[in-house]
Amino acid sequence: MRRIAILGSTGSIGRSTLRVVESYPERFQVITLAAGRNLDEAFEQARRWRPQILSVAGEKDADALKARLKSAGVRDIEVVYGPAGNVRCATHRDVDFVVSAIVGVAGLEATYEAVCAGKIIGLANKECMVAAGELITAEARRQAKPLLPIDSEHNAVHQCLAPERCCQAAAHHCATRRFVFSQGGVRSGPKSKYGRAHRDKFRRPIPIPFQNRNVVVES
Repeated sequence: MRRIAILGSTGSIGRSTLRVVESYPERFQVITLAAGRNLDEAFEQARRWRPQILSVAGEKDADALKARLKSAGVRDIEVVYGPAGNVRCATHRDVDFVVSAIVGVAGLEATYEAVCAGKIIGLANKECMVAAGELITAEARRQAKPLLPIDSEHNAVHQCLAPERCCQAAAHHCATRRFVFSQGGVRSGPKSKYGRAHRDKFRRPIPIPFQNRNVVVES
């Protein structure tokens, strides 16, 4: 059985992960959750999954959630907060698999500390790799633990690059792999245009306000 921590449990990937856990209770157990500022969802997850530790964004959020849980008769969950709380969730001694799904670089510290603690990482957050990929991968190699991409596009690329892990028939017959960009400055145009183009040519604005220019190009 995998004993999991979910960093970003109230987001779409976190909720999807919990649906998988619910479908396979004999294979997965929730140990810790990091929920951010969505206290209503955090409260419901706490009542349903009874994690040992639940982390929220700030001290006031933690106090409010503690009060709600106490009123509901739920007293066996330790509520923590902030980056330190996320790290505690990610490095808990009973956890062996960490789902890293906190948006942006906010999840970087907890993800890195989980790798250092010898946890297997299910990575749904590309910003961690953009910002500190060399550090994370070096430590994962030292720990001999895998970094597994679990977001849809990233997992598809992972399967293409290492098809023998997923399908021996695909590994035998697939000699060429092509990746098509779906947004940004490389979506259209002749491929001859990009052969030796500087990356600034790819930095055409895309309709996602929080996207860092390096995330668009380097991830």
